[in-house]
Amino acid sequence: MAKKTKQEMRRAVQSRIRRKVKGSDVRPRLAVFRSLNHIYAQLINDEQGVTVCSASTVEKGAGTGNGGNIDAAKTVGKLIAERAKEKGITQVVFDRGGYIYHGRVKALAEAAREAGLQF
Repeated sequence: MAKKTKQEMRRAVQSRIRRKVKGSDVRPRLAVFRSLNHIYAQLINDEQGVTVCSASTVEKGAGTGNGGNIDAAKTVGKLIAERAKEKGITQVVFDRGGYIYHGRVKALAEAAREAGLQF
């Protein structure tokens, strides 16, 4: 029996999470994607299939020098929370995207909570 790669394992976990976590108008899904050099966050309304708002370290206004560290993740967490508040969103459902709730993913979630999002 062949061993699954790290990406295949993450995809399996991701699909299990997506079966349970759905975003709506009232509570959109806060989806996190992290690459080696950057981190991205989106608020997604799954009922309509639209992205409400997003934030990432790739943006020019993000103010992060290196996107692959915890400080950058905290900045993105604060940024996504501010943009959500502008749209009138205070509650979200957190989707860790198959990643372990540790490091940059955890830092982004906690920064978003501190900035006013509830999940």
